[in-house]
Amino acid sequence: MRFHALAAALVSLSVSMTAFAADTTSTRETDRSADPAIARQLDALKYQYEVDDDGDYKLAFDMDNGRSQLAFVISAVESFGDMKVREVWAPAYRASGTQFPADVANKLLEDSHASKLGAWVKQGDMAVFVVKLASDASQADLSDALDFVLRTADQMENELTGKDEF
Repeated sequence: MRFHALAAALVSLSVSMTAFAADTTSTRETDRSADPAIARQLDALKYQYEVDDDGDYKLAFDMDNGRSQLAFVISAVESFGDMKVREVWAPAYRASGTQFPADVANKLLEDSHASKLGAWVKQGDMAVFVVKLASDASQADLSDALDFVLRTADQMENELTGKDEF
């Protein structure tokens, strides 16, 4: 009898812990098609873009001093509780291996601390500057987020490498 009570208690605890974990962790929606709301905003802004295989919007911009910069507006929405955000990001650095040199990693961390919006993240061998924007952000907010990631990434790419890869 004790065994059945203990088993029932463990099953109950397991179910409630699973529900608790689902409520407190970030989740990524699985639909990877392009979000048409983003296309409407980018079209209204007269930004040229292409949609990649993941359904994300890839944009290329001309920057100062003859430089260029890529940016992406990610279609997938991430959520936590009632908050829903999407990422706007731009790459700036590619490591020669799987790890960043310590001085590069420290510079990216310091820059993240000083940033008004967003932060640097490591995606594989690349450093990417990311702003998480409300999924229903206005066209003006999307434009501002793009402007910020573009300037931040291009400046960091120039500082770290002196090249214009992205």
